[in-house]
Amino acid sequence: MTLLAQRPATRPGRTPGLLRRNRDFRMLYLGEVSGKYGSSVTGLALPLTAAAVLHAGPLATSSLTAAAWLPWLLVGLPAGAWVDRLPRRTVMLVSALCSLLLYLSVPVAGALGVLGLPQLLVVALLAGTSGVFFQTAYTALLPAVVPEPDRAEGNAKLHGSASAAQLLGLGTGGTLAQAFGPVNGLLANTATFLVSLLSTSRIKAREERPSAARRSLRQEVGEGLRLVLRDRWLRAFLCFGGLSNLALTAYQSILVIFLLDRVHLSQGLIGVLVAAASVGGIGGAAVARRVGAALGTARATLLFQLVLPAPVLLIPLTGRGAGTLCYLAGGMTVSAGVVAGNVLRATFNQRYVPAELLGRISATTAVVVYGTMPLGALLAGVLGQTLGLGPAMWLSCAGVPLAAATLLLSPVRRHRDLPDSPMTVPAP
Repeated sequence: MTLLAQRPATRPGRTPGLLRRNRDFRMLYLGEVSGKYGSSVTGLALPLTAAAVLHAGPLATSSLTAAAWLPWLLVGLPAGAWVDRLPRRTVMLVSALCSLLLYLSVPVAGALGVLGLPQLLVVALLAGTSGVFFQTAYTALLPAVVPEPDRAEGNAKLHGSASAAQLLGLGTGGTLAQAFGPVNGLLANTATFLVSLLSTSRIKAREERPSAARRSLRQEVGEGLRLVLRDRWLRAFLCFGGLSNLALTAYQSILVIFLLDRVHLSQGLIGVLVAAASVGGIGGAAVARRVGAALGTARATLLFQLVLPAPVLLIPLTGRGAGTLCYLAGGMTVSAGVVAGNVLRATFNQRYVPAELLGRISATTAVVVYGTMPLGALLAGVLGQTLGLGPAMWLSCAGVPLAAATLLLSPVRRHRDLPDSPMTVPAP
């Protein structure tokens, strides 16, 4: 399925920014960024609700993160094939509507006095399923909405603004939780998903029917798996992404309860600290393209993914007062490295993978890259329950640089730049 995106004519002289000259990208941008804001509020409010309102332990709290990412393992592969068959904008609209209704159910249940951990787990699981379809459709839609010469700028704007939205969401999420309680803080999600719905509905890119004959879902899923596993570049990023997200999700899933119960910080201060650490993501998005051009995109990927996040090992040293600087230093460098690396890899994927295969290959990659996240969350919860929050945080944070070391065994280490031409697709 291809979408025909038209690039408006511009006046002679300086070219206006992508947000000004491409209306469809502007609508996609608003929908994605508002959704990231709402998701960041949820990422803080759900664990706070479990820990502070329902008095859940480390394992139960981390289970919410696991439930949110589990759908990538359950439906990630067929989602890619479905998205390649369906209008991607429609998939995004239905997904955003489902998420809105699910998150709205939490404050409603809280007001009725019937909220419990089982409902939070169900909401996290079903909203995560909606997220699988939204993210897969969004990834497949972006290259059609944005012409190839503008994709690096588009990815930088999306990742940078998404980081800013997450920063604002975490900061305001902590403030809302402090002022009104973590349950009512989830009301912010209803507004953000409503913005996402309205923005996505205004995308005007015309969609064409798939040109190839439709095959069975099983055949299309199998094709996506084979293409990813046979290609050395896709395979390398698949292994790195899976291990990296396992470690990142492990420490992030117990971070709130670590700061709340072990460091004894207030809910509001936790939100401020997590938001401040996310500033690194904005910086990473801002410099990703320039560093990639100066050093080469492959070398810059190693810098951002292997070297920059090393101070993550300061996070377990976090304490009250000046000790909070340990979390800020570790969190900011990890955020900067992750977002900058994502900008480079997103641009690479959109150039390297043919448009008609992007849905399947993106979903196949996401099954591993996102599918390890529930495993990381559960692992950290078990470690926190058995060894204590301190040792669990040390082990989880140590996994971040260890995962990045796998890139040293990949083609990334031997090249200056990532490939900028489409991959060779073997004959069926």
